Amino acid sequence: MGLLRDFAAPLSLLAALSDFAFAQNTATAPGQPRQTGAIGQFEIIGNSGVSAQQLFLGTEDKIYIVDKVEGNPLQIGGHPAWAVEYSLESNTAKPLDIITNSFCAGGNVMADGTWLNVGGNQGVTYGGEAADSQTGGGAYDDPDGRQSLRTIVPCDDDSCTWKVEGDMTSERWYPTVEGLEDGSLIILGGCKNGGYVNDAGQDNPTYEFFPSKGDPQTSNILQTTLPTNLFPLTWLLPSGKILLQSNWNTALLDYHTGQETPLDNMPDAVRTYPASAGTVMLPLTPANNWTATVLFCGGTNNNDWNTQTTVIVNLPASTSCQKITPDVSGSYQADDPLPQARSMGNFIFLPDGLIFFVGGAGVGTAGYGNDTWAIGHSYADDPIMTPVIYNPDAPAGKRWSSDGLGASTVPRMYHSTATLVPDGSVIISGSNPNPDYTVGDGVKYPTDYRVERFYPSYYNERRPEPKGLLKQLSYGGSYFDVTLDSDDLFGDVTNIQKTKVVIIRTGFATHAMNMGQRFVELETSYSGYSGNKTATLHVSQLQPNPAILTPGPALLFVVVNGVPSVGVQVTVGNGKVGTQDLKDVKSLPDSNIFSTDASDNNNSSSGSSGSDSNASLSNEPLFTFLLTAAILRLLVSRW
Repeated sequence: MGLLRDFAAPLSLLAALSDFAFAQNTATAPGQPRQTGAIGQFEIIGNSGVSAQQLFLGTEDKIYIVDKVEGNPLQIGGHPAWAVEYSLESNTAKPLDIITNSFCAGGNVMADGTWLNVGGNQGVTYGGEAADSQTGGGAYDDPDGRQSLRTIVPCDDDSCTWKVEGDMTSERWYPTVEGLEDGSLIILGGCKNGGYVNDAGQDNPTYEFFPSKGDPQTSNILQTTLPTNLFPLTWLLPSGKILLQSNWNTALLDYHTGQETPLDNMPDAVRTYPASAGTVMLPLTPANNWTATVLFCGGTNNNDWNTQTTVIVNLPASTSCQKITPDVSGSYQADDPLPQARSMGNFIFLPDGLIFFVGGAGVGTAGYGNDTWAIGHSYADDPIMTPVIYNPDAPAGKRWSSDGLGASTVPRMYHSTATLVPDGSVIISGSNPNPDYTVGDGVKYPTDYRVERFYPSYYNERRPEPKGLLKQLSYGGSYFDVTLDSDDLFGDVTNIQKTKVVIIRTGFATHAMNMGQRFVELETSYSGYSGNKTATLHVSQLQPNPAILTPGPALLFVVVNGVPSVGVQVTVGNGKVGTQDLKDVKSLPDSNIFSTDASDNNNSSSGSSGSDSNASLSNEPLFTFLLTAAILRLLVSRW
């Protein structure tokens, strides 16, 4: 007994460290949004400082916006800024120096939370003309960005900056970037000098990797789909293969072997830039066994992209929607057509499982120029001001609705973007179909800096405040428990039967795409307690397949009867670029609603996951330490 007393202090310290470590693995329970808004409406909330040609959510508070080089009034380092960090809390923009010309770059996020922005244009001067110097200086002080690899690690303390990590193997303007299972990135396609569409003299029909895995590899589909093979539409599939859609063609790429398998041609319309259909991988859920279906809506049915022979601005956009489930079938299936023809529409996941479709134009395409038929410089007209919502679970013929949705007052044309943010609203910004900063009377589609927020149907509802959310999720392993009180369940314990846990990666938005955007629902069961109308939600980790959701940051939401919590940023995987830890999926307890209070019932199965679920994220040594500390803590309490 005396010996144990001698060890009481250090054992108590170990116990405290155990509590601290558990707390470090658990997120603070999310609260309520900072404001309310008019449901179904847009509100102008701020000024971006640079036009939002590219945009991504970096932290729960910060959005990173990237423009092309142009004469923005916002300055940094004695020259115009073309990148900012935008705070959702203060609705203010801070200029950042992204160093080289990021015009029409691609991007995505890596396993360690680093965002990559790749490629771009040569150095330019006034009017977007080529600068005399390609190494900086001149009016805009913008070195050539066509080979640039730019990175940033988002932060909330004003310390993060863009860095140029070196060069790709060759120039890429309009490249696509997709995440891979190890948290690295594949960079596909592009052209060397730019223009409205591509041509054989400047085509770059290859792919390479970051971090580099050697020389670039040639892609047959990119090589044979000129001139509309820029920004190829690309998704990593759960099978580990990559779906590539370019011009009218479709293929599966095994990036390990370089083998491409042709699939059926795209019906009805070109979907790639500049036709710029809205595209999205539909939610991956337990109900569909996390099987990927990709939806394409809108675009342009056209084969003549010569601006000397085709009046592009008169081309009608398409209403066609097609979808494909490439791990199951290589054929397309028609889906409900758009209520209104649209090019450059942007699909954004909402945490309730609906998909918001915003922006774009009814005639013309992406792009701009000095053609006599252009609207100013714009190759598109007839802006679509009212959004529409797609419900993937609705029966055929009833998937689209604009009920209760108001119109924006801001045309969102070429070079506009959108993203979901943690409070469940959608941020929309950008629009700049111009070669340089262009504003003034008579400019129909000026360089636009206005930032809008759209308020979905659930926005003003009291939000669930779940406790026990993990900061880091593993591929397989033990489930974890999330507690919901009576307020979270809206006073009805049976709402636990209508509760989901979803992870959304919001992606890198540009040119009507959100590269890497994905929605994954986790498997759950529940223990509900009628006595005090509370519940414990038992939540599986991700499936042990990183191709379903690649490692890196994402938002986690708990959705109760269609009302989401405020999203919490979590890390998927081990937080490192490289092989991820894969574990067996632990079985969930059976779902039950008990007639007692939670405190009166020992059947919640929380002990089955308990500390193991938190410690099993990806760190077995931490688990061993915590288990030992817990045992020692028990000994201390006994003596």
